[in-house]
Amino acid sequence: MEKLQTHKMTVSVDKHSSHLEQFKEFYKELDDQGKTIEKLPHEEIEEYQLQAINATLEHVWNHNEYYHARLEEAGFTEPKIDSLEQLASVPMLVKDLIRGDKEKILCVAPKEIGQVHLTSGTSGKPIYTSYTLADQYVYDLLPKYLQLFKESDDDVAAIALPYEFALPGLGFQRLFQFAFGTAVLSLGKGGYMAPVDKSLELMKEYQATVLTTTPSYAALLAEESEKYGIKIGEDIQLKKIWLTGEGCSSTFRERLEKWWGCEVSFFYGSTECGVIGVECSKHQGYHVMEGHVKLEIIDPVSKEVLPYGRTGEIVVTTLLREGMPMVRYRTGDLGKLQKSKCNCGIKMDVLELRGRMEHMLRIGTEDYSPFMIEHFLMEIPDVGLWYHLKLNQGVLTIEAEKFRTNLSDEQLVEKIQNHMKNRIGIDCKVVIRDDIPRTFGKATRVFN
Repeated sequence: MEKLQTHKMTVSVDKHSSHLEQFKEFYKELDDQGKTIEKLPHEEIEEYQLQAINATLEHVWNHNEYYHARLEEAGFTEPKIDSLEQLASVPMLVKDLIRGDKEKILCVAPKEIGQVHLTSGTSGKPIYTSYTLADQYVYDLLPKYLQLFKESDDDVAAIALPYEFALPGLGFQRLFQFAFGTAVLSLGKGGYMAPVDKSLELMKEYQATVLTTTPSYAALLAEESEKYGIKIGEDIQLKKIWLTGEGCSSTFRERLEKWWGCEVSFFYGSTECGVIGVECSKHQGYHVMEGHVKLEIIDPVSKEVLPYGRTGEIVVTTLLREGMPMVRYRTGDLGKLQKSKCNCGIKMDVLELRGRMEHMLRIGTEDYSPFMIEHFLMEIPDVGLWYHLKLNQGVLTIEAEKFRTNLSDEQLVEKIQNHMKNRIGIDCKVVIRDDIPRTFGKATRVFN
């Protein structure tokens, strides 16, 4: 039997009991058998998910007026479904309902809250997400994904993500420290106490082996390293980069792999729902973290649940939350689910992420994902990793920078236009710039 790495630390919360305690035994049995949920037959995963959803439904029914009322309106006389197919009968949760309301779906007394995170609020008022200490330090760490995460106490992980307000920085710190015993460099993301030069120097000084950051900040760090005389691959020798917080195309990821000289994988999650999907080393999509969440794909208009292979809006139900469970939460992200056929051996479903609904670009009569356009743009090695997509009355303008090329501006314009026309049939305008602004926040690529 394969010897699996065990979690470095376990945490208990004094005088604590919860509807989630029952799942400790489920995961203990897996540990005792040398298994993780990653490679269980999918029928067993679904049995666990049905049990966890029913535990969550009972919890929200008993502890939250809003959820209770909505379930009753939907015809529920008890908080239970008999099959995962019946999850479609549970009312969905939309973002606008909980924006700016810190108590709407809170399921514990305020004194039980251990941590509050909130979204940036760029689309309106922020969404508050409250966690109990047990949510963060006990239940969130129950499912182990040791095929996907190879980090150990031999590693040094640099976390270049926001520690203010949002979940990612502290979430990854807990994962690395408590699950794997990994030393953590809390870099943050370019704030007052985290200038880029000091972040790079710290990674060099402590010989960081893992970096967790956004795609744009990974590009910025690599770019700035040259300015400060730090050689990527020599002074800093990473073996893994986890990208999260922004979507990007596979070609963008491949460009980062070449620049940093290490494997780069995607991690999909949100402040509201936590981890949702993680890419394995085969890079065939995100394996859904089915110990933590149940995913559905719906038609955004009809709200009908779609089968495998159909693209629609991603709907998430969290399975291991007591403070503020998300029950059928409409993410606004687009994707499609496939049964896992990955030769990595992981049985959890695979998600292909297509981007956010509001970021889709209508060019002519077709909708295009910015990821698709970026994918083909990044195939051109003369184009840098910083660009803008500007749409005006159905006409796309690509603003791009040169990258280590001897082509003139005019030659690169023609090359980009011909490439985009040949690859995806788009006629576009192209402007070559050398002043596209860098950002420490989420990179804005699309301008309508």
